[in-house]
Amino acid sequence: MEGTVKCSANYVPLSPISFLERSAKVYSDRLSIVHGNVKYTWRETRQRCIRLASGLTHLGISRGDVVAALAPNIPAMYELHFGVPMAGAVLCALNTRHDSAMVSVLLRHSEAKIIFVDHQLLDVAKGALEILSKASRKLPHLILISDRESPLSSQNNNNRGLASKDLKYESFLANGEPDFEIVWPNDEWDAIALNYTSGTTSRPKGVVYSHRGAYLNSLAAALLAEMTSMPVYLWTLPMFHCNGWCLTWTVAAQGGTNICLRNVTEKGIFDSITQHQVTHMAGAPTVLNMIINAPRSVQRPLSRTVNVMTGGAPPPPQVLLKMKELGFNVTHGYGLTETYGPATVCIWKPEWNSLSPDEQANIHARQGVNHLGLEDVDVKDSESMKSVPSDAKTMGEVMIRGNTVMNGYLKDCKATEDAFRGGWFRSGDLAVKHPDGYIELKDRSKDIIISGGENISTIEVESVIFSHPSVLEAAVVGRPDDHWGETPCAFVKLKNGCNASADEIIKHCRDRLPHYMAPRTVIFDDLPTTSTGKIQKFVLRQRVKAMGSVSKASKL
Repeated sequence: MEGTVKCSANYVPLSPISFLERSAKVYSDRLSIVHGNVKYTWRETRQRCIRLASGLTHLGISRGDVVAALAPNIPAMYELHFGVPMAGAVLCALNTRHDSAMVSVLLRHSEAKIIFVDHQLLDVAKGALEILSKASRKLPHLILISDRESPLSSQNNNNRGLASKDLKYESFLANGEPDFEIVWPNDEWDAIALNYTSGTTSRPKGVVYSHRGAYLNSLAAALLAEMTSMPVYLWTLPMFHCNGWCLTWTVAAQGGTNICLRNVTEKGIFDSITQHQVTHMAGAPTVLNMIINAPRSVQRPLSRTVNVMTGGAPPPPQVLLKMKELGFNVTHGYGLTETYGPATVCIWKPEWNSLSPDEQANIHARQGVNHLGLEDVDVKDSESMKSVPSDAKTMGEVMIRGNTVMNGYLKDCKATEDAFRGGWFRSGDLAVKHPDGYIELKDRSKDIIISGGENISTIEVESVIFSHPSVLEAAVVGRPDDHWGETPCAFVKLKNGCNASADEIIKHCRDRLPHYMAPRTVIFDDLPTTSTGKIQKFVLRQRVKAMGSVSKASKL
């Protein structure tokens, strides 16, 4: 329209960096980070991040360079989420469960110029650098993070394996300039983070996040987590996972306090909630499992309700029910690395309060509707791209579009093109749509079991197995079958002190499901998981493949 102009007065590229700038003014003396006896205010956190950004530029880091981090939920990891982008660089937070071989692959692919490494993970990092050196690759600078809260960190052997050019985090910060000028993004679509997809697929891909997407998803996360100003957030979700679902930046936006946990344990969770009056936390259903099965000697009565965001695998209704009884308000979201973490939320409606506890838990387990940062989420036929009927029966692929979808896969144009084919991001997840528009995940497209022409939702079978009182964890995959093509095979981990036989588990399922959906094989064992709590079904599929087919002699 005539008379309008786009200029610095009315347009500034969106970036989560602005959250820290604001909190350092508004909440300057309020605690930003607590890690044991280590405490920082928001003013101090900004000062440390400014020095961090300055130090990076002194090492030659410039706009668009990748800086890697291999560390648990400690203050330095939080500071890197601001200090790295404040230098114009891109943060690549690596999974702390990766071995040296995988870390070397990701360092090579990302072309990281610096890697910040926690002292407990130094051997893994040095192993990765050794692999890179043999391939005649230019090695990234290594900066060691010591932890004043860890007795191991203060021991003299902490310098073991450090090269003369390697640096230590605190001295690195001390040498940074306190008046360094922040390198703001030229375009809000510039990259802020690079996250590799977790181990539920055997070939990780580098997902690129923008400043714009991170900013919008951070604000959306505050809304869906019901996080008002000055929350106290407990870090039970790895910061390396989708940048902690963008909650690293959300807590800064709200002037909250980050309670860091190096190791997530039942005792650590309950002690932290009691000591710091925690208001919010997040984690995969495995974290919820840990809470509800904590020994009575560890559990503490909650003085107030703790809001918990959960995602990953759909939590069984029984878990949600027990969490509510303990005083936790669980919000169930759904998303992927490619959507900055949560993309949907199961928004609760008042009319559901009159339903029975079991019915409420079943609704809570739905993935729900898109959050405010996204344009749309739908369930579509993957070929015709038509929306499936809202009948809670017809399965289709979950598809997503909006401003909190990734920029693309680093150095993989083909994968990016495939993911965005048809103008939507294709999740690869199968779901149904209820009459009210809420979606309910049924399976990964590669996890669905086709037995005798019938589709079997492994999520549905797992939920029934989980309802057995002796079961702690369960995962179902397809096992080759000479007659049916494949049949369900259940991997089950029992609660401590509990017993159950394979026949008992099978009967439990047959009493509650159509017989063709009941497992034909039950294996009792620990379940392989990623560090974010996702069960690695590809590992289980490899195991059942090695077992061979179910013979015709054992037909139902």
